[in-house]
Amino acid sequence: MTARWSRRPDGSNWGEFGSDDQLGAMNLVGREQVLKGLAEARTGQTFSLSLPLDLPGGNALHPSRHPPRRFATLRAGKSAGEQCFCFALQRDNPLLTDVVSDDVVLLHTQYSTQWDGLAHMGSLFDSDGSGKPEITFYNGYRPRHGLTVAERCERSEAWATYENPRADVLGIENMARHGVQGRAVLVDLAHHYGRENHAVGYDDLQRILEKDGVEIEKGDMVCFYAGLDELILGMAGKPDAAVLQRSCAGLDGRDRRLLSWITDTGIAALISDNFAVELMAKDAPQTSHALLPLHEHCLFRNGIHLGELWFLRDLAAWLRKNGRNRFLLTAPPLNLPGAVGSPVTPIATV
Repeated sequence: MTARWSRRPDGSNWGEFGSDDQLGAMNLVGREQVLKGLAEARTGQTFSLSLPLDLPGGNALHPSRHPPRRFATLRAGKSAGEQCFCFALQRDNPLLTDVVSDDVVLLHTQYSTQWDGLAHMGSLFDSDGSGKPEITFYNGYRPRHGLTVAERCERSEAWATYENPRADVLGIENMARHGVQGRAVLVDLAHHYGRENHAVGYDDLQRILEKDGVEIEKGDMVCFYAGLDELILGMAGKPDAAVLQRSCAGLDGRDRRLLSWITDTGIAALISDNFAVELMAKDAPQTSHALLPLHEHCLFRNGIHLGELWFLRDLAAWLRKNGRNRFLLTAPPLNLPGAVGSPVTPIATV
């Protein structure tokens, strides 16, 4: 028991890494996992696993998330863009030869290649046995424990209406400070399903692992290659939402045996090139439920970070050609205190 909860959700690991833990399953990625990952770096070849951060493009796929916007930094109240792309310091002193470019970016932290932090998704749960479910996050943290709700303010643009939300607990900086480097394993769903929009359940996955000789051990970070990254790149910033939403495989978050396997295996993180690692159910249950049950199981119940919209195509092709599925993964998020997610530029070393 902790001061925050007297009962934990079924199938959760609350308290197993300590009553005040904010890192979740990433605790499993320690020195031993780093050494295991380094042992997989046999050739020194690297693969960048990030899409360009302005993809998928537009906001048809997620109306509340928009591509990055860039601005020239102001100097003395004026923008460099009034004269040229960069700001020339000669305007201040004609004897100086330095030419400096400086810009500002408005960035949605979960628009493109990203990590979901543990404050990204919680659930309505009765953690103290009062009979009244409350907004609750991993390890029993609730808003009053350090999750600051954004304040409404008047702004000219709708996206700026709510300002200064902050996750002083479960923020992405915990993951950043810990570091994300260790052994990862790739499961090639695209090789088995092509671009079929197949919900991969426990039985499906076990057949793939056996056929491809994939072994997943405690503390491994697991990547599921679906093939959606190639479709996104091919659309060149003008995504066809209808096509993308009915293409490529993903995990079946409603398969309880699959969720139990994720927990029992001791997976440290789940990653995919699709939008959510899991596929959104087309026929929602008629009872109270999570829209994204794998998200609820991983982020809320077990502190398992999710990586979404990663670029896995070239790595998957190389691994299959060379009869391998393990590699060293280095993928720290931005050390942005209070954020619930982060862009990431992961590197795989084989």
